[in-house]
Amino acid sequence: MSRMGNKPISLSSKVKFELKDQDVKVTGPKGSLEFSLPEGISLENDGTVIHVKRANDDRFLKMKHGMVRSIINSMIIGVDSGFKIDLELFGVGYRAQLKDRTLTLNLGYSNPVIYEIPDGVTAKVPDQTHISLESIDKQKVGEAAATIRKFRAPDAYHGKGVRFVGEQMTLKEGKTV
Repeated sequence: MSRMGNKPISLSSKVKFELKDQDVKVTGPKGSLEFSLPEGISLENDGTVIHVKRANDDRFLKMKHGMVRSIINSMIIGVDSGFKIDLELFGVGYRAQLKDRTLTLNLGYSNPVIYEIPDGVTAKVPDQTHISLESIDKQKVGEAAATIRKFRAPDAYHGKGVRFVGEQMTLKEGKTV
């Protein structure tokens, strides 16, 4: 029994939800998103609440049940209020610059790392050590943040690298003589 898949999804008054065959379209003040339901998964919409249903107890449908519910819930939250991820750079000389849709990162390598911001994601650099990513699509903004973080993951011994804002790191003790 899928606990996540059985949770109802509540709709706000600002969000418009459309279902045609297996295609879902969610429209809100920030934009619109679309998703195609997998075979065997259906939706019941009674105005303010959406329920995700599955055709039978097939193992693969059980796996998709909770995933589809989470994706649709994220779509509704995204078009209503959006998603934001903040990153910060720790290290001497580590800095970020944004020009148009190109993010240039100086992360201690001999050459700067150049990253093109994907479509649907908005980036801001309020100062040289902070990056702010915003989008209505949770998957796109999370993937962009993970890619930027992967360029220089936080070091366990010195703490240098790209971190999420508020991320706690416990530094390991170095070698003792």
